[in-house]
Amino acid sequence: MAEKNAYNIAVVGATGAVGKKILQILEEKDFPINELKVLASKRSAGKTIEFKGEEKTIEEATPESFNGVDIALFSAGGSVTKALANEAVERGAVVIDNTSAFRMTEGVPLVVPEVNKEDIKDHKGIIANPNCSTIQMVAALSPIKEMFGLSRIIVSTYQAVSGAGDHAINELEKQTEQYINGKEMEANVLPVGSEEKHYPIAFNALPQIDVFSDGGYTQEEWKMINESKKILHDQELSVAATCVRLPVFTSHAESVYIEVDKDDVTVEDLWKVLESAPGIVLQDEPSKQVYPTPLSSADKDEVFVGRVRKDPDKANGFHLWIVSDNLVKGAALNTVQIAQSVVDNNWL
Repeated sequence: MAEKNAYNIAVVGATGAVGKKILQILEEKDFPINELKVLASKRSAGKTIEFKGEEKTIEEATPESFNGVDIALFSAGGSVTKALANEAVERGAVVIDNTSAFRMTEGVPLVVPEVNKEDIKDHKGIIANPNCSTIQMVAALSPIKEMFGLSRIIVSTYQAVSGAGDHAINELEKQTEQYINGKEMEANVLPVGSEEKHYPIAFNALPQIDVFSDGGYTQEEWKMINESKKILHDQELSVAATCVRLPVFTSHAESVYIEVDKDDVTVEDLWKVLESAPGIVLQDEPSKQVYPTPLSSADKDEVFVGRVRKDPDKANGFHLWIVSDNLVKGAALNTVQIAQSVVDNNWL
């Protein structure tokens, strides 16, 4: 039984890039934890991981792991979520899931707390964390939509390899060394591990993230399209995406074109909205070369916006540059913020 105002927490996928970041943020934010379970695959069971100066033994994630758990934070892949999420709910846990397994499921809230926190209260045991690229984009565009309306989004992403996991990070490091030393680069992970063809990511750009699907769009692109409409509660919103992987370790960048509904909106109007928006930092001084970059945004909680420009041909069109750490706000932090919203509002 949890002590008053403290909760029994399970982190599923604790050894992965996002899982490790979740544990780090739970510690940094001093989340009210009574008991912590760190869960992973059978091959990781028995190993230890440090949390608040103590060694925590990793356990294999099984249905019984969730007995007595209040909140389970999942980041172990869609197959694990599909196998264990409902088992956790049946045992009384609220599941906050980082995969795409339930994002578009009817009745499952898809949440960025700065945008649609109130959706959490209608959960039926599972709350979905959006795609990393979607999170930073809707966080920046939601306040603009609220103030000026929003009819169209066209986004091109420039995504870090950490979004594809530790194997992709390791491959970028190895390929960089191979290239510099004049050796042939070995490619086994990107653009998609399960696909037949693989291409080097070092000194390259890959216009494929996830597998190709309807209309020539990748699953990653469809995630951005469909998730944005769900989070912003606007199925009529026009959204198109092109998602590209770059040889960057951390932080996704996005070039975003939008069309607002109101006339006579200025760049200064957008600046004012963005400056007062929760979780947004405006870095936009072209004369001083001030704008966000992946390196400057790494390990930070916020979503950074710069390069705000009016379209030269479309009166209600604007261009923005949006950057955020994909493992922090794009995944782990957003997950912990959802959990914090659950306990703060008694939405267990």
